[in-house]
Amino acid sequence: SISNTYSPNAPAAKTGQGSAIGNREDLSTELTLLAPEETPLLSLCGKGTAKSTFTEWTADKLSAPVTTGISEGSDVSTFTDKFSERARLGNYVQIFRRDFQVSNLQQAVTSVGPANIAQAEAKSMRELKRDVEARICSDSDRTVENGAGTPYALRGLGAWLDSAGPTDVPADYRTPAASILDGVAPTETTFNDIIASIFSVNGEANSLTLVANVALRKLISNFTRSSGAAGSEAVYTVNQGAESKKVTHSVQLYDSDFGIVKMINGNPDCMTGASGYLVNPSYLQFNTLIPMGATRLENQGGGERGFVDMTGTLVCKHPGAHGKIILP
Repeated sequence: SISNTYSPNAPAAKTGQGSAIGNREDLSTELTLLAPEETPLLSLCGKGTAKSTFTEWTADKLSAPVTTGISEGSDVSTFTDKFSERARLGNYVQIFRRDFQVSNLQQAVTSVGPANIAQAEAKSMRELKRDVEARICSDSDRTVENGAGTPYALRGLGAWLDSAGPTDVPADYRTPAASILDGVAPTETTFNDIIASIFSVNGEANSLTLVANVALRKLISNFTRSSGAAGSEAVYTVNQGAESKKVTHSVQLYDSDFGIVKMINGNPDCMTGASGYLVNPSYLQFNTLIPMGATRLENQGGGERGFVDMTGTLVCKHPGAHGKIILP
């Protein structure tokens, strides 16, 4: 609820007499909102449609190559079920909601911002997108509605990328241990090892994207200036033209033996799971059951109010297509 009460920090009304009585208050019309708002991981996901509270998809694999020959004139006596290795994966949808209210008095007055019902609704939508991003970035597992306080919840990417689970994911489709760096600061060698491990799963020269938090992004940038070797630190020398009169220390692309990795900053308020996710966007999707929308509720005397909500889930098409880094 919202109430318009006296604040001890508010400027006191000018009373009495004197030359300063006519001085105007100086309140800027500019409103500053200081908060990370980008949702890079959600933006990387392909967009799809969910049709149920539990979204499922299938994954398959090729059998190991056979190098033995076939004797001339031999008959085919055994047959292979080509679909015996298929696995069904799934994730529950999650309802995301943000409420808002503006008092009748606040709606009527002219304020900086402004601070009316339309602006409250728009702000709630921006907050809702960050809620979705934070859940996708999390290590939280999926839950099913039980009618006793546990709601539907989607499994975050951190929980999908686990070499020991989740238990509903067959071992053949889990993220290899070599694609996960846990509790150790990466070096250029170990970073390349993760990329190589991802390549070993799908055999593609991947176009990967690293969504990294602040600490990990700084470490990756230092790969271009130091070797990371303990004891005998080697410094890389890079020649750069001086025409622009600037020195570039930002790493946007990392060109490895197994594909190019694009570097982007994760939202620092939403990176609640791993320090960084090395993802192939082709194998990620976000399915929406109920699109984002706003609902206005009855004004019962206190002011205009309502909520924005949406329902959807994360589709991790193949956990082995991605990797993650968890800093100590």
